Amino acid sequence: MMGTLVGWWIYELTNEPFAIGLIGLSEVIPAVSLSLYAGHIIDISEKRKLLLTGVALYFTCAVFLLLLSTSFTAGQLSKHWIAFSIYIAIFFTGVFRSFTGPTFGTILSAIVPKKTIQNATTWGQGVWLGASVTGHAIVGFLIALLGNTGSLAIICTLVFAGYLFMYQLKPKPSLNEPGEKKTLESVKEGLRYVYQTKELFGALTLDLFAVLFGGAVAMIPVFAKDILKVGPIGFGWLNAASDIGSVIVIVLLTAFPLKKAQGKKLLISVAIFGICIIVFALSKLFWLTFAVLLISGIVDGISVVIRGTILQLKTPDNMRGRVMSVNSMFINSSNEFGQFESGVAAKMMGVVPSVVFGGCMTLLVVVITWFKAPTLKEMEY
Repeated sequence: MMGTLVGWWIYELTNEPFAIGLIGLSEVIPAVSLSLYAGHIIDISEKRKLLLTGVALYFTCAVFLLLLSTSFTAGQLSKHWIAFSIYIAIFFTGVFRSFTGPTFGTILSAIVPKKTIQNATTWGQGVWLGASVTGHAIVGFLIALLGNTGSLAIICTLVFAGYLFMYQLKPKPSLNEPGEKKTLESVKEGLRYVYQTKELFGALTLDLFAVLFGGAVAMIPVFAKDILKVGPIGFGWLNAASDIGSVIVIVLLTAFPLKKAQGKKLLISVAIFGICIIVFALSKLFWLTFAVLLISGIVDGISVVIRGTILQLKTPDNMRGRVMSVNSMFINSSNEFGQFESGVAAKMMGVVPSVVFGGCMTLLVVVITWFKAPTLKEMEY
């Protein structure tokens, strides 16, 4: 909900596609800078306390944005300063997310027995995507009905509710002793493990570049407002389309898990995703745009489940924080950097050509990976 609302809000304030890209840059700088250090801290920390601290700080940022959206603030500050303040708040959410994001992944393996980790990963992705699709769709309606301030009030309430649920977790102590290894040595160990595990490194690298160039969907506010002219409600549905597709396929994968050739299916899924991005760029019809975004979500859901399962199965328990942080740096941060890249490309080439370019580059990444990463292509679990 927050990501969707902030994209719409910034475009309302600036009417500039590049400004949407700067949201991604604001979050990616701290997320990338702190990821490796965060992994070391996660591995030597009690996970529940670290997670609760991060979510509480994120709640503080949400309240700040709520106050920033009020009519009182609009009367005191110019649009320029409001936009600048939004970027500052998003910067700090990137700081907090660099710690909380990987912690979620480590807690999953601490709760669920190893024999059921594949199914648990699918359920975990399903729950996350279910929340995502609900948030994307609902916030469009909320903006139309309650405006930015009312929507942010609901977001703050939900973040606080999430905190209360997470408070019920039992402590998850570290498997590593604080001070057992120096920070730099610990960070290097995590990086070395990811690099030497070829299936894991291949999957992360594929997603890094695919999301980097396929992040053109960050331009949905521009398509909704200026090209398709469907307003905030249509904007919410377009944002939700890919997540609806992901939820559908993850429900199916929970009942019917992928049994073989998962590596090839991962590569094919990313290729179809690239094709969907190109059609999205060229479409002038709302139903067609919605349909290709839905399909992109279906194939993205397949790749998310395969990648997540590889990550859980290939990571030793005492290194989960560091490996999850490397994953966060590759995957989560590539979303924000992809958003920035899309904003830059849109400014240089125009919105539609930049999105077509992103889809074509995604296809090129798949072709290169297919021939250069045979271990990933042939992987089965």
